[in-house]
This record gives sequence, structure tokens and C-alpha cells, in this order.
Amino acid sequence: MAGSSHGHTPAAWTGVTISFVGFCAGGVFMVGDSPVGFWVSMGVVILGLVAGVVMRLMGLGMPKESDEMVQAREAAGRAQATSRTSAAEAKQHARA
Repeated sequence: MAGSSHGHTPAAWTGVTISFVGFCAGGVFMVGDSPVGFWVSMGVVILGLVAGVVMRLMGLGMPKESDEMVQAREAAGRAQATSRTSAAEAKQHARA
């Protein structure tokens, strides 16, 4: 995953941060026996999801991959699998 930018966008960071704050507040209100505060906090969690989706639609999320990028990624995966197989075969020949 180091080669991808999965989750490294303003939309992802904003959505997760808002949801995390709502989740933590919900935990505090649950322990404090405050049902209203808990449900308001769960609303904040949903607000985080909505904020992330809206920001992604505004262009602040992951860019869409073109067909060429998908094909190149698949070809790279096949090449990597082939090189692993070749290395294993070479290791077996070295033992023999």
C-alpha cells in the first residue's frame, strides 16, 4: 500500500477527523449516562461521513483512475508474480 495514496486526501482526513471526534464524544456521553449527548455525537459521526463525501465530490478526494492506469497496475502485478516464481525456481536449481 505504500505505493498508493489511499486515504491521503483532504476529504479522507476531514471525514475521519470529524467522525473520530464524534465517536470519542459518544463514548464519553455513554459512560456519563447521557442518551441525548450520545445520539448527538452519533449525528456528528454521520456528519463526518457526509463531509468526506461532499469534499470528494468537490474534487478533494482520490482522482479517478483511467483505464490505462488500471491496465498498467495489473501488468505490474503480473510481472511481480512472475519474478517471484522465477526466483523460487532459481533457488530450487541452486539446491539441486
